[in-house]
Amino acid sequence: MKITTLLLLLMTIVVSGLAQTPSPERQQFIRAEAPLIILAHVRVIDGTGAAPLEDQTIVIVDGKIESIAPSATAKVLTTALILDLKGYTVLPGLVGMHNHMFFPQGGSPPMYSNMGSSFPRLYLALGVTTIRTTGSVVPYTDLEIKKLIDAGRMIGPKMHITAPYLEGRGSFTPVMHELTSADDARRMVNFWADQGATSFKAYMNITRAELRAVVEEAHKRRLKVTGHLCSIGYREAAEIGIDNLEHGLFADSEFVPDKKPDLCPGPAVSASLRQLDLNSAAAQETIRTLVAKKVAITSTLPVFEAAGAPLTQSGIGAASALMNPRVFGVMSTDARVRYLTARARVSSTSDYLALLRKAMDFERAFVQAGGLLIAGLDPTGNGGVVAGFGDLRQVELLVEAGFTPVEAIKIASFNGAKFLGEDARIGSIAAGKQADLMVVKGNPAANILDIEKVEIVFKDGIGYDSEKLIQSVQGLVGIR
Repeated sequence: MKITTLLLLLMTIVVSGLAQTPSPERQQFIRAEAPLIILAHVRVIDGTGAAPLEDQTIVIVDGKIESIAPSATAKVLTTALILDLKGYTVLPGLVGMHNHMFFPQGGSPPMYSNMGSSFPRLYLALGVTTIRTTGSVVPYTDLEIKKLIDAGRMIGPKMHITAPYLEGRGSFTPVMHELTSADDARRMVNFWADQGATSFKAYMNITRAELRAVVEEAHKRRLKVTGHLCSIGYREAAEIGIDNLEHGLFADSEFVPDKKPDLCPGPAVSASLRQLDLNSAAAQETIRTLVAKKVAITSTLPVFEAAGAPLTQSGIGAASALMNPRVFGVMSTDARVRYLTARARVSSTSDYLALLRKAMDFERAFVQAGGLLIAGLDPTGNGGVVAGFGDLRQVELLVEAGFTPVEAIKIASFNGAKFLGEDARIGSIAAGKQADLMVVKGNPAANILDIEKVEIVFKDGIGYDSEKLIQSVQGLVGIR
């Protein structure tokens, strides 16, 4: 064997071995790791929408939930690692369905950079154990981070990687490739599916022909397509075969008078939605079409809350949510200044608040009609929505929208798992499922703000210390 060939073989063996070796630094962030772990005397919100169960004991064996039973009758083995969690609630790990790995950097035109160091830790620290990236600006980085997390060499959530944006002509940012034709769209889908992407996202200026090509190619490979649309209305997209629509009501352009085919009407979209009556025949027909075509809707309320007046009617405390000291702590100085500057310019008009309320009402009506609502945070906008923190705020805003706390938790956990086809493994708390769990102090079913009191997050049965993970990325958001 030639020396060069031998060296290459040895290097391959070494690199392969490293890829399977857990990172030694992870140990400092672990609160609980053992073959047998018992969570005793805990309240359980199981993610199915059922009422909480009081004083339960959860047994975790080799990373999976072995059993859930009332503590009075549960068998507790002395060989187990036992956590007495009286006064705490266990929820399923959240399944974030609009959870980018990038963050706005400002500028004109706007630019975005990946937060490959800070975001994986923050998602996991705040209870998000699975994410769909839902649009990528550096897809190779996302794919490699996923591999490192899966191999235990990085700390972060399970990742479902979405390919680069499928955008038509007229993109507002140079981080997106502009499609040139339906054939170009087909090439993009097949290339990125070959690289490991598991979903695709159509964007605001895509044409109907391009979207049709994307859907056809993705569905051939049993992969799904979502969209943040504008050039195409929701009913048109549903008829084409799209699987998911992002941002609830906010991106639906079909109610713009005299809308031109394949063209985004820009600000006229919001103007038309302000005038829209959700009880009108047109709005009801849209909801019926989406439900009939099994098109899921992704709620991303935090990014819209940050863009306008805070919600204060219910006393949930949105004003403080938009100026959260814990969020400021993980931001770099530049990111914090950019956000505060943007906050000073946001709309405080009552019509924006009315539009946000209408979007919430739309999501509730969609669910009441039988639609699948899923949830994510979308850490873009004016830079005030940060990984993990925004996911918890999303659950709070679903409650603000009129869902009960247990319904909101189901939307943010089980429904996402169902859309991903992962609900047999994750998304709810049941015997046989992966032990992807979040432990919070208090009772989110009675006070949804308690969901922010995350102390331990289990992923595959390993319990991570939430606060230590957050402290490890202080000042990094906006940098890396």
